[in-house]
This record gives sequence, C-alpha cells and structure tokens, in this order.
Amino acid sequence: MAVDLTQVNKVTEAVIGAAIKVHRGLGPGLLEAAYSPCLIFELHRAGLRLEAEVRQPVRYEDVRIDCGFRLDLVVEIRWLWRLSR
Repeated sequence: MAVDLTQVNKVTEAVIGAAIKVHRGLGPGLLEAAYSPCLIFELHRAGLRLEAEVRQPVRYEDVRIDCGFRLDLVVEIRWLWRLSR
C-alpha cells in the first residue's frame, strides 16, 4: 500500500496546529486530563476523524491479551498520537 505523503503532511500539520492552539490557550503545566479534551474538540472542529483512548491488546503467540494499553488518539484511522507534557 502506497503512502500518500501529501495526506500524511496535511493530517500532521492539522494535529500539530491544533496541539499548539490548545497549549497556547491553556498555557503550560497542566495535566493531560486538561489538554486531551480540548485537543479532541479542536481536531473534531478541523474535520478529522479520530478515536480516543483506544484499547490496544498485546498479541502473544496467537492470543490477544488485554494488558491495559490504550492509544491516546487514533487520527484518520492511520496515525497514532501520544499526548504528553
């Protein structure tokens, strides 16, 4: 499957732009619990499809085991984003 770098760049620019906007609006030093809902709001506003707190099981041999891993954001089905301060 070929990767459309134009689309990758477009989505990346939108996510980074939204994160910068949220950080400027809220300021530094808050917990992820404050930034995350605001970022999700901005990404929805930008028209991006996303899922938050997606469970990610571990595959061990042929078994899927839920170890409590969660993906912070899955944007446009392909990109994973880790939120951190």
